[in-house]
Amino acid sequence: MIKISIAGLMFLLIGLVGGCSYNNPDNAPANGMIAYLPKPVTNNAVALVGDTAYSFAGLHAGKTWQDTSADAYACDLGAGTCRTIAPLPDGIGRLAATAVTVQGKVYIFGGYTVAEDGAEKSTPEVWVFNPQGETYTRAADMPVPVDDAASLVFGDRYVLLVSGWYDTDNVANVQVLDTVENTWARATDYPGAPVFGHAGAIAGDQLLICGGVKVVPPIAPAKRRSFVLSDTCWQGEISNNAQSIRWAKLQEKPIGAAYRRAAMVLPNGDMAFYGGAMNPYNYNGIGYDGVPSTPLARIDIASGNPISWRTMPAPAGMDYRGALYWRGALVTLGGMDEEQQVLDRVQAISLDARQ
Repeated sequence: MIKISIAGLMFLLIGLVGGCSYNNPDNAPANGMIAYLPKPVTNNAVALVGDTAYSFAGLHAGKTWQDTSADAYACDLGAGTCRTIAPLPDGIGRLAATAVTVQGKVYIFGGYTVAEDGAEKSTPEVWVFNPQGETYTRAADMPVPVDDAASLVFGDRYVLLVSGWYDTDNVANVQVLDTVENTWARATDYPGAPVFGHAGAIAGDQLLICGGVKVVPPIAPAKRRSFVLSDTCWQGEISNNAQSIRWAKLQEKPIGAAYRRAAMVLPNGDMAFYGGAMNPYNYNGIGYDGVPSTPLARIDIASGNPISWRTMPAPAGMDYRGALYWRGALVTLGGMDEEQQVLDRVQAISLDARQ
């Protein structure tokens, strides 16, 4: 059963008073489900090419090590249909990968595998999916394999992988792939506590990274380290072929900071952060503190410089690796609901107050 929060229902009925319209055309989708995936999936990498949304890898409904997946799907958003396409070429199931579109091709980065004994391993592969013919090639491996990273496209050429998890701990690295030369460089490190499960967006040469989980060392030898939500956002200005970033911490506590949110840039340069959770959790949706995590039922939108925030209600959802902007709406594929159930829904949330 698909459940919608009270806040989400209010959004569907009345919209956001005094909100903004983001180039919403007459053929914008209505709020709600616009298609269904062939199988429920969460923590999957998503990307958009034209009117087709793609999903790669992730975790299926059982939420065990056996449910990690290399599956891929293509959804015609205009027609409201989804189908299965060829999986990742190595057939290795993984979750927490991320994807972006560069010059009409989809780049899929990393993720991690889960063994039967629970051991997790970050994967180094970068797959390039060509929608023309639906074929894959392999790009240069990541120098530092990361999962749960934020991936951002600069100048329709460079892809920045910001922070993330590498096998046993977070890393501060900002790795830059030049998709033309198929080479990697290292940009200015992420200046805050390294994180995983954070969200980010980029508009022009400005980027914004919010939330995620930082690792706190044990306070005594007999204790274990803990995983704590990062309640900060960092703004960056990119230069020098994406290899230099001037970072600045947002001074006010930002409402955009949470765990595994769906983030994207809007046509006017605003940045939207949707859903996620305030209680960090393992891949099954249960918090590291043993408490089931509850998804947020809102979209937080960052505008201007200095950044200001505004919030609009939305159906609750979490466990995303990205969001897609399509015809005036924020679109997600899969994810988890309030009961930590894995979803098969392709959901459109209008960003226009008139709906």
